Amino acid sequence: MEKWLYVMTIKKGKTYNKVTKAVITRHVENLRNLDADGKIVLCGPFKGYPGVAGMVIFKTQSYEEAEALCKLEPLVAEGYATYTLAALQVADKENNYLL
Repeated sequence: MEKWLYVMTIKKGKTYNKVTKAVITRHVENLRNLDADGKIVLCGPFKGYPGVAGMVIFKTQSYEEAEALCKLEPLVAEGYATYTLAALQVADKENNYLL
């Protein structure tokens, strides 16, 4: 059985420098809710990667579900950031690293 994760890269928009603590609080609350729902595998900010704020790796049933979550991300929904979304096929012991 194929396993997929969905990688959201959050890219800083032109107004990203105007992000306030209130915006970050909404962002973190969104992450907490997604994590509580079992939708996040890993997330965090990048350091030293110009133009990119961070990443969220989603565990969802489909690409479409992950994309809907991306659009609800406060940094994106409020216009501070954009995103790219990539489907990542999981290679692990269970599937013999896709051999």
